[in-house]
Amino acid sequence: MLRKWRIEKMDLIKVAEQAFAGGKAAEFPEFKAGDTITVTYRIKEGDKERDQKFRGVVIQMKGADPFTKTFTVRKVSGGIGVERIFPFQSPFIDSIEVNKYGKVRRARIFYLRDLTGKKARIKERVYKAAEKE
Repeated sequence: MLRKWRIEKMDLIKVAEQAFAGGKAAEFPEFKAGDTITVTYRIKEGDKERDQKFRGVVIQMKGADPFTKTFTVRKVSGGIGVERIFPFQSPFIDSIEVNKYGKVRRARIFYLRDLTGKKARIKERVYKAAEKE
């Protein structure tokens, strides 16, 4: 009896998540760890709202379900590393722009935290454009 109740409760949670999801994640470009992106998000300060851009390297993508999926962006500001976790379904994210596609071998590049200067650079993935005939 208890097991059946848990299954029904989980189904209700998924139904609620789908009802409140705006489908905003489909609008964003595809990116993965190692890519440099700019996230424009809305900040509320008192009764004022403004847009702020956060540009950095994606160091991880987390979550399988589109409603719980998050990504972590890292940047160095004033010599101090700053990381921010963004949920994909956040209503505060206005846009995501991919600036560079990075070439990394791992899905989570936490080793980047320990590197500074030229060692912290990520090679760029190069796409060959198909020639038009």
